[in-house]
Amino acid sequence: MQKTPYDILGGEEGLRKLCAAFYHIMDTSDQTVEIRAMYGESLAEIEAKLCDYLTTWLGGPNIWTEKNGGMCLTDSHAPYKIGPKVRDQWLFCMEKALEEVKASEEVRNLLKEPFWGIANMVKNSTED
Repeated sequence: MQKTPYDILGGEEGLRKLCAAFYHIMDTSDQTVEIRAMYGESLAEIEAKLCDYLTTWLGGPNIWTEKNGGMCLTDSHAPYKIGPKVRDQWLFCMEKALEEVKASEEVRNLLKEPFWGIANMVKNSTED
């Protein structure tokens, strides 16, 4: 049986580590000021949501759809101005998080284009 990206990243524990690393990077990097400003003081709620979304999207249990229905992200991101700079900051956080959790080069390459597609899909502004 072929492993899913969810399995390759370590299942639930691996995804939790990835999401924690993602938001730690967002919270501490000088390169992510604009995207970090979009969130409140605590990142815990959004971290849990990202973990649920990625669990389902990467081939794990259907946690996201059970809690939220569909997988469309454009509606939930509509209230935020997301231009190329914020999109690229999200991608920076994910790239660094994948490195931090020591994801294999194979899985990083496998996810690079789909992650760009998701980040670009929620972009709703051409301005930074």
